[in-house]
Amino acid sequence: MSKTFLTSKLTPVIAIILCIILYASGYFQMIIAGLIFILASALEYKKDCFQSLGFQRKNFNVKSLLVVAPILGVVFFLFYYYVMVPGVTYLTGQPIDYSIFETYKGNLPATLGLLALIWVSAAFGEEIVFRGYLMKQFTKFFGSSKISLIINILLFGFLFGWVHAYQGITGQIITGIIGMVLAIIFHIRNNDLWFNIAVHGFIDTVAVVFIYYGI
Repeated sequence: MSKTFLTSKLTPVIAIILCIILYASGYFQMIIAGLIFILASALEYKKDCFQSLGFQRKNFNVKSLLVVAPILGVVFFLFYYYVMVPGVTYLTGQPIDYSIFETYKGNLPATLGLLALIWVSAAFGEEIVFRGYLMKQFTKFFGSSKISLIINILLFGFLFGWVHAYQGITGQIITGIIGMVLAIIFHIRNNDLWFNIAVHGFIDTVAVVFIYYGI
């Protein structure tokens, strides 16, 4: 068994299985999953570890990250809140369960802590896991044909919604759709993970503001 086979084929499989075991045991955290996949990338790509995930220096564009991404994030959140939430809620008959965020209403210190956690766990963590690692590994194993790309987007969009089960079925469906949109953005921008992290982070930042004011 060649060393190349071990690093390029077995390493990602073992990393994914480890995350599945953590999820099934109730000890899964997105930050931990992100660290596992960074380690797996380091074993496979060595010094090109972060580049393999989409952290490319050429894509670190200040205008894109601090102007385009915030605007896109705000617009997308408003579409989510005023169009997607009422539409999917009407179809399912069940509102999104936001109860986990009740303690943050009007609580500035807790909200600032939540904001920091969201940027680390959701923006960086989720984008590394779902877009930077899983999507790119899927492409490595199954190719980049149109049908492969469609399955890639649908599969990890579904899983993205699945891990947000605490929001109820409506939240899972909407989050799954958001995951698919983020996957499409990742593909269109040639695997630019910096931009995806920024868009994701600003979407959640606006959400945190809404949570704080109890909207």
